[in-house]
Amino acid sequence: MNAAADSTAAFPWATIMAAGFGLLRLSTRDFWAMTPREICSAFGPPPRDAGPSRPVLELMMQQFPDGPTMNKEQE
Repeated sequence: MNAAADSTAAFPWATIMAAGFGLLRLSTRDFWAMTPREICSAFGPPPRDAGPSRPVLELMMQQFPDGPTMNKEQE
C-alpha cells in the first residue's frame, strides 16, 4: 500500500482542469500529456508577498468600511 492510497482528500481535478484549459489554454492532448509536476510548474511558484501593503490596506479600509457589528441580541 502506498501513501497516496491512505489520503482522504480528493485530488482537485475540476480546479486543475479549469486552470489548464481556461487559464493556460492547453489543448486536451497537451493537458493530459503533462505530469503533475509539470502542471504545478506551469503555474509558477506562489507569490512571496500576496497581500496588499499597509498604505493600500488602509486606503481600502477607508473606501470600504465594515458595517456595524452585530451583538448577540441582534442575531
